[in-house]
Amino acid sequence: MTGSTTKTRVLHALLPAGHDAQPARWQQKKSARTRLRIIEAAIDCLVGTGYSGLTTQAVVERTGVSRGALHHHFPTRMDVVGAVVEHVFYERMRLFLEDYLAEMKDAAEADRLEIATAAHWRSVQTREYAAYLELAVAARTDAELDQFFGPVARRYDEVWITEMIEAFPHWRDQWERMKLASDFVNVLHMGLLLQQPVFGEARTLRAQRLSIEVLRLIYAGNMVV
Repeated sequence: MTGSTTKTRVLHALLPAGHDAQPARWQQKKSARTRLRIIEAAIDCLVGTGYSGLTTQAVVERTGVSRGALHHHFPTRMDVVGAVVEHVFYERMRLFLEDYLAEMKDAAEADRLEIATAAHWRSVQTREYAAYLELAVAARTDAELDQFFGPVARRYDEVWITEMIEAFPHWRDQWERMKLASDFVNVLHMGLLLQQPVFGEARTLRAQRLSIEVLRLIYAGNMVV
């Protein structure tokens, strides 16, 4: 399977529910643009002022859309949250796959783990992922948020795990190890993002270098799964 085919397949599987990748009619395109503006404004709220700052009034002020238009697309605040989570997962995977597949074109097999890990780290260096982190942290203590955030996050995690084999065919015979490697990188990078203000660049780089060695052990089967 070619890189472009892999990307198309995986992104199609991760496409947000009810989302039309290429709306055909003018009215549909206009509606899609308005919906995206609202989601982008919600992301700005999360990055700028945290979850407490994500209110329908704040989104209306940032976008300039009417309350009626906002409620047409997202009847409640939690509908906005769900859309943000879906958007962030999709955009992060799109960025990661484009980056990873481009780097893999002429890469040696021995470099694959490092390339994949570096591409994943770059994919979480975005305002979208910063918004996701705000929601993930807030959901730990906000039961209403967790009721919406949890199921959407789990659905995307399940889809990604199912599709990973297409993105990383060299792990095809090591399915359980691949899932462990993916979980390890996800947890490590989330932790490093949260600890960056404390760790600084040098300690962050040391942890990343260590992660490559751990991934090599997992890939070689030298760690118990």
